[in-house]
Amino acid sequence: MIYTIADTHLSLTTEKPMDIFGPRWANHAEKLKSNWLSTVDACDTVIIPGDISWGISLEEAKEDLLFLDKLPGKKIIGKGNHDYWWTTVNKMNLFFEREGISTISFLYNNAYIVENKIICGTRGWMSEFGVKAEDERIIKREAARLELSLKEGEKLKSANPEAETVVFVHYPVVFGDFINYEMLDVLYKYGVSRVYYGHLHNVRENQLDKSYLGIDFHIAAADYLGFKPIPVV
Repeated sequence: MIYTIADTHLSLTTEKPMDIFGPRWANHAEKLKSNWLSTVDACDTVIIPGDISWGISLEEAKEDLLFLDKLPGKKIIGKGNHDYWWTTVNKMNLFFEREGISTISFLYNNAYIVENKIICGTRGWMSEFGVKAEDERIIKREAARLELSLKEGEKLKSANPEAETVVFVHYPVVFGDFINYEMLDVLYKYGVSRVYYGHLHNVRENQLDKSYLGIDFHIAAADYLGFKPIPVV
């Protein structure tokens, strides 16, 4: 089984209490662990599209990453806007090898085949206050990274033609008046019909899950899921 949950926002060794964002964040790491243990088996895979840890370096994020590593199942993680610990994939792999972290892989310019799904994605980008020149540069870069991931997915699909390509991003592609047209074009180009995203908190729930021009967008932020991974079926 494949599951997803975004925005774990772990801070086991840093002072970053999440309950300032509302009472449902109180003791959220314990809720996450309890729900994960009752839901995910060792043979399952969980996709976590960003905002993994509040640590600002690999060393500071270590306990959070070890926490996830010890939970059942394989994990495929993407980068969020608060993952300041994220560095090059080579450095992260070396760090994981040194620390004995063996169940976590990175979703970054690549793709995975898991059961009957091809897993692709990138961080993405959004601007809630008008798209400026710097936003345009980042949006184009993230659209290019999404295409790199989907190209890798196409290679996997050639050997697995019945597999569905599912995309996981941190930022929403469509939200309110914001539409990331560059990423939307890439999704259409590769025939993607399902996208999971995180990042949003304290937003009315009727604004979250939506279909836009044939693509279904699903919120996966942990607080909206009650800190329980949801199945990707």
